[in-house]
Amino acid sequence: MKKYFLLFLLIVPVKRAICQQNQGSSDVTSSGEPRFKANWESLAQVNNQPEWFEDAKLGIYFHWGPYSVPAYKSEWYPRWMYIKDAKDWAPDTYAFNKYGSQDRVKGIYEYHKENFGDPSEFNYHDFIPMFKAEKFDAADWVDLFEKAGAKFLGPVAQHHDGFAMWDSEVNMWNSMDKGPKKDILGEIFKEAKKRDIKTLATFHHSKNRQLYADDSKAWGGWDSHFPYHPDYATSSIDPELKYLYGNIPVDEFNKYWLDQVNEVVDKYGPDIIWFDVWLDRVPEKYRQEMVAHHFNKGIERSQEPIVVYKQQDIPSNVGVMDMEQAGRSEMSQVVWMTDITISLKSWSYIQNQPYKKADLLLKNMIDVWSKKGVVLLNVSPMADGTINQQQRDVLAEMGAWLNTYGEAVYGTRTHTIHGYGISEIKAGFEGVGQSATQEFNANDIRFTRSKDGKTLYVFMLGMPEANTTIELEEILPNVTNKIKNVSLIGSDVAIEWELNGVHFKLKTPEEKEMNKIATVFKVEFE
Repeated sequence: MKKYFLLFLLIVPVKRAICQQNQGSSDVTSSGEPRFKANWESLAQVNNQPEWFEDAKLGIYFHWGPYSVPAYKSEWYPRWMYIKDAKDWAPDTYAFNKYGSQDRVKGIYEYHKENFGDPSEFNYHDFIPMFKAEKFDAADWVDLFEKAGAKFLGPVAQHHDGFAMWDSEVNMWNSMDKGPKKDILGEIFKEAKKRDIKTLATFHHSKNRQLYADDSKAWGGWDSHFPYHPDYATSSIDPELKYLYGNIPVDEFNKYWLDQVNEVVDKYGPDIIWFDVWLDRVPEKYRQEMVAHHFNKGIERSQEPIVVYKQQDIPSNVGVMDMEQAGRSEMSQVVWMTDITISLKSWSYIQNQPYKKADLLLKNMIDVWSKKGVVLLNVSPMADGTINQQQRDVLAEMGAWLNTYGEAVYGTRTHTIHGYGISEIKAGFEGVGQSATQEFNANDIRFTRSKDGKTLYVFMLGMPEANTTIELEEILPNVTNKIKNVSLIGSDVAIEWELNGVHFKLKTPEEKEMNKIATVFKVEFE
């Protein structure tokens, strides 16, 4: 008996070591150290293109916070409420150009003074008790996003304004202790995980640090969200206020920044953490520690964690790059993301906000998906927690289309080309890529294919003319492929088609069988 027991003791450690080696995703190395170290070389060993993410295609998040209370012009209200004559202050800056005019920030100071008082008497932090979120219903929101087609979702965890939308022990300015008295991020994540939906938290607070306290040009500097001025709370050294307005020493701020991200990772376990521009203002050492912590915790929880960045703030072999309000003009070799708005102006809810139509959103999404991209769509709740009917209608129409045509979207891969067409391509935000509000029509063709390569999906971005013959190019993955069937998704009507060499033609059915947003044909190969 002793002999067998000793043999068992010898075998078990060997089997355990073999299992760990075969997994390749253990949270620790054979020496017991964390799998990922805080340097780019180590972090590059992650799979930054996990299959689940490429399959997902669509996520939804939301800009919501104390800035939703005034609901005027922009989510940048906290900055511009302190700047008189903003139109003359810095006419070439980002905020003026974002929507093609100065209207987005012009008059915020005057509006604030007229409706709430002089900013020396009514500061941004005075909005926080007014941000009550009394109608917030996490289950309703997650149901809405899921039915719209989202496969991952979450909140803006913290915008530039320094207010945390989770139950924080690090940041005293948080949604559990002040304002709503609710753990917004926690409630959303809980509902998402009930439905096996992946979770996302976005961070924008690297811009919160006050850089200009010692600068004689009190208004100077674009890198600080809040302008420094001795008459306003933005210059406060009050033990609490200084943390909201970022008026703390640089080393303390960097640790504060990191501790908040780590707290969300530890407490809530997001699958994706996403960072806005200005992340490069945080020293590389802190960025590396942040990513390593997220990756190690994610692997420990059997996740495949992702970090999303903009510009060049994180190496491309570590994270996924995001393009704001823009798409790629050509197909990418790696998975990428674009974050876009459901609205046409502010990212947050504002008075008289115009919204995009579902067809504009979906056509641009199809273009992104055909180029190996993933879409992150932003919605804009009101301060009381209401998502208004205009947005709900758009999301419902999106969801209905995806419910019919989802097989051509979710879990698909790119074709040999993304497609072709006649629409004139407009430049994207800040001249990068192409516009996220590109106008497409039925003459614009896009492709996706099934993972096994046996099915090609052909999107016509609109409704083609009924009972006409259309010749399509680049249908065959290679010259040896043979087509066995062509059908129309969402319809049982038979589709007439012919293949002559590499020349492929099909005849469109009656208009009632097709879709005004995008008509999708399914080409199956032997």
